[in-house]
Amino acid sequence: MNRNDIPVKRHTLANGLRVVHSYDPTTAMAAVNVLYNVGSRDENRQLTGMAHLFEHLMFGGSVNVPSFDAELEGAGGKSNAWTSSDFTNFYDVLPAQNIATAFHLESDRMLQLDFSPRSLEVQRGVVIEEFKQTCLNRPYGDLFHHLRRICYAEAHPYSWPTIGLEPEHIARVTLEDVERWFYSHYAPNNAILSVSGRIEFEETVELAERWFDDIPARNISPRQLPEEGFPKESIVETVTANVPQTMIVMAFPMDSYGTPRYHAADTITDILSAGRASRFTRRLLFGNHEGLFSGADASIIGSEHAGLLLLTARLADNSDAAIDTACKMMLSEARQIAIPGNVSDHEFGRTLNNFEASFRFSNLGYLAKATNLALAEYHGEDINRTITERRQLSIHNIATEADRIFNHTPFATLIYRPTPKADE
Repeated sequence: MNRNDIPVKRHTLANGLRVVHSYDPTTAMAAVNVLYNVGSRDENRQLTGMAHLFEHLMFGGSVNVPSFDAELEGAGGKSNAWTSSDFTNFYDVLPAQNIATAFHLESDRMLQLDFSPRSLEVQRGVVIEEFKQTCLNRPYGDLFHHLRRICYAEAHPYSWPTIGLEPEHIARVTLEDVERWFYSHYAPNNAILSVSGRIEFEETVELAERWFDDIPARNISPRQLPEEGFPKESIVETVTANVPQTMIVMAFPMDSYGTPRYHAADTITDILSAGRASRFTRRLLFGNHEGLFSGADASIIGSEHAGLLLLTARLADNSDAAIDTACKMMLSEARQIAIPGNVSDHEFGRTLNNFEASFRFSNLGYLAKATNLALAEYHGEDINRTITERRQLSIHNIATEADRIFNHTPFATLIYRPTPKADE
């Protein structure tokens, strides 16, 4: 094993629960991470936001534990969770000597939630309030509602954000909906248990078998995903709201997670916007049109199915002419990468080095390690080959993918403008 490799051991229980472990002697703490293979892509358009609602319901009490947080805090721990289009992730952090408490709590809510009207009412209210705060009452809060709508076919679950289409969907969720969702998605054979910290592998396996082994495997609802339905021709849509400045988002279809083209697209966005030496920073923010852009970024939505590469900018000038100039400049900078010889060995090497540094630093802590190990297991990856596989890319790969994305693929442009004043 390379001295920089993360030590990884695996075990699978009879009920299908996959256990991933990494011993970390540098801490007295431990992290327990449980990733469920369920996200908003398992919803339908008539009842969105279920995956995110369940992230909250899983803290609302289980069959034998009325208060998850109170029990964990009593053992000196804390917890949190997050939901994506593709999966839902829960994690607990606590002193390693008390780790059995986390195993007990996670196993009990995997066994059965407290399907009570009170729990549903409370968590439903929390989620609806979060929707209002983040989507309705925050500048640009509904940006991804608009963007996903114009980028994906209406029936595809990527056409709405994880939080859901509208709060009314969550308001009408019933206990029957909750039980159906739980037993068709939350199960040991649809989950990954990842543990990192000062706990040996043998003890981890022993605790996993003691607390999870008797939870039965369940029938998981199959996914029925339609074609993505990306635009056949490039489109531009303008929305207005009470926002301080114009935001432009250009969304290009890209390959699904884990493929060489996916990694090439990720590297393209690093060349464009990662760090102060990036092209967007040097040429858009501080170039010949300095003062036009107040911010510029390039990123990807790393989806399990075909996702989006995003070019994003905020403008200091809200005029039509400024918007037109900004769109042309953003696209021109992206297209430069497709020109053979435009990316130098030095620039490409710097981008790869930055990626490696970010990867190494992101896996120093036991909590991040537990989460990243769960994600690697979920994707069927060897976490210790991440750097090697990224460095197998060539400048030719990058130019070829940039040419395909920016020169030969229809894309969607969302222009999010301030609402005009009455006298304008």
